[in-house]
Parts: sequence; C-alpha cells; structure tokens
Amino acid sequence: MTTATDELLSAREGSTLVLTLNRPEARNALTGALIRSIGDALIEAENDPEIRAIVLTASGDRAFCAGMDLRSFSEGGDIGSGDDPATTAYYRLTRGETTIPVIGAVNGAAIGGGLELILGCDLIVAAGDARFGLPEAKRGLFPGGGGTNIGTRIPLSAALEMTLTGEFFSAQRAFDLGLVNAVVAADALVATALDYAARVGGSAPLSLAACKELVRLAVTDPTQVTERLSHWQSVVFTSADAIEGATAFMQKRQPQWKGC
Repeated sequence: MTTATDELLSAREGSTLVLTLNRPEARNALTGALIRSIGDALIEAENDPEIRAIVLTASGDRAFCAGMDLRSFSEGGDIGSGDDPATTAYYRLTRGETTIPVIGAVNGAAIGGGLELILGCDLIVAAGDARFGLPEAKRGLFPGGGGTNIGTRIPLSAALEMTLTGEFFSAQRAFDLGLVNAVVAADALVATALDYAARVGGSAPLSLAACKELVRLAVTDPTQVTERLSHWQSVVFTSADAIEGATAFMQKRQPQWKGC
C-alpha cells in the first residue's frame, strides 16, 4: 500500500517502510514541511513492531536531495528549526539515532542537508551517477545539521577536503572511502536497498538496536560505550528473543522474533 503527502511518499514492502522524498521539481530540497513529514513517518515506524527496516530514497533522477531549500531560506521561510516531536525525530535520524535500521538509496546528488540526511543512514546504496557534497562554506554557511560528523564515516583528510573545498565526490569515490556500501545501476537502486533491508530485518529487533547504537558510539563517543554495553547486555541477553534465537538454531528453523 502506498500513501502520500505533498512532499513525501510512504509505502510498505513487507516489513520494510519505503520513504520517498517527493519534490523532484525542486531537486527534493528540504523545507520545514518535508522535514516534519519525514519525522512523523519515523515516529510511526518506530511505534510499529512490524516494521524492521526503513529505505529512504527520492523521486526523479536529478537529485536525491539538494539540501536546504535556499529560496525558502532567503525569503525567511520555515526551514525546520523547531523543537516539535517531528522535527526532533528528523534530527535524530541525521545523528543516526533512529532505533530502526535505515538504508539510504541515493539517486542523483546528495548535497548539503541531503548528504547530512544520508549520513544518518546505517547502510547506503548509490546509483553510479550519484554525487555527494557539502558546499555550505561556499554559501557563507557550514554543515550544521550533522555534516561536520562526516569524519566519522570517511577518513579525516577526505572529510576536511569535502567541507573546506565544497567540492563534490563521485559515487565511486564515496564507495572507495567507505561512505557507500554499494554502487549499482540506477534501475537496480531500490531493489538493492530492499535486499539490504530484508537481510537486516531478518535479525532480532533488540539485537539490531544494540548493534546500531554501540557500533556508532564506538566511533563517535567511546566514553559512553561501557555504560551502554552494560545496559544492552542486561536487555538483550535476558530477552525472549535471545532464547528464541538459540532454540531456533537448535531446531534448525527460522526464528520468530517478538522484539522483547
């Protein structure tokens, strides 16, 4: 089933929620309304135990997302800077804090806020003609929506090159630097992302949440790892899903996860 707002499409593919930015005429640039629509969709997904993964992609073939809608910004428009639940959920995504694994499917350019959005994804698939860039310094700004964390995903020298020069990286270079997990033909993009989502979604939800948080913290804030590791050990290793995983292995069948 597919539902739609003016700026975001939402569809279910089994246990995967597919979100599609839907402003192709504006290169899918981010407005306050689009940011809140994404945030609302994330909140709904996190509250739906049947959703095990999210695929994030975009309409059209020119751009995944061109970042902030500069026309709206220059005219004093809403650019999604509030503290309402939907906006907060959106920025949790850019920090990689969404509890459900997110797979980005990048068609075209992911620029500025578009790349910041992709940095929140756990796995990234790119079309061969995709491009990545943080050109904010060229506009008298800086990538304040999460772009300065680019060095947690690629080598520091490359992160500084991208932010200081504002120049774009090709999909192949993004792959070589480790930002992108796969580069595929444009017509295989969403299918590849859905395949990743299905493979990720086959694991236990609590285990996925633990892996996602702890692996990211090991890079971004190692001081928290010991405390959070202790938390997740007490939650995951005593869960019904831990028993189900061992039982299913012994019985040579697929586990039936309950998320508890």
